[in-house]
Amino acid sequence: MKYTQTVLDKIEKVIEEAGYVIRYERGNFQSGYCILQAKRVVVLNKFFQTEGRINTLVDLMPQLDINFDSLTHESQKVYDEVMSVPVEK
Repeated sequence: MKYTQTVLDKIEKVIEEAGYVIRYERGNFQSGYCILQAKRVVVLNKFFQTEGRINTLVDLMPQLDINFDSLTHESQKVYDEVMSVPVEK
């Protein structure tokens, strides 16, 4: 997966179509993000560069409640691509 603004925009669109709001804020994030499940808000460290933002969202996606069928066709393709990325441990 390339680390470009276009790829970041596509991943953000998938998450937003799932009903989440993405906010970029500063703070003491241990992992670079915070999920507020009840409000469906994802807060990312605003000091991350594009590569860090993409990696964080890719790591985060499996934890989100995303209804695949509610996504647009383009977003479904992006979601499948993201979910097929091997998880690093």
